[in-house]
Amino acid sequence: MEAIKPQQEQEAIKAQVRQYIAANFLMGANVAELGDDDSFMGQNVIDSAGVLELIAHLEQTYGIKVDEDEMIPDNLDSLNGVGRYLQRKLNGARAA
Repeated sequence: MEAIKPQQEQEAIKAQVRQYIAANFLMGANVAELGDDDSFMGQNVIDSAGVLELIAHLEQTYGIKVDEDEMIPDNLDSLNGVGRYLQRKLNGARAA
């Protein structure tokens, strides 16, 4: 069986996070308009409370712990950022 390539894993993560954002924050808005690099906060998709909800979702869904020093925009403020962050976290957990 072929291993999942990192790019495929990241795309799957982004698709799942996009679905979560659409269901919980966009309230019927067109999720296709949310680009992979668009800032969730800058585009008024989520606010600071929404970031905490997103963190709780990521921790529950992916079995990770988002450390306080990881709660930065590079990791959590766009689909690409979340995808890269989760890929690093999940790969680190597998290596441990």
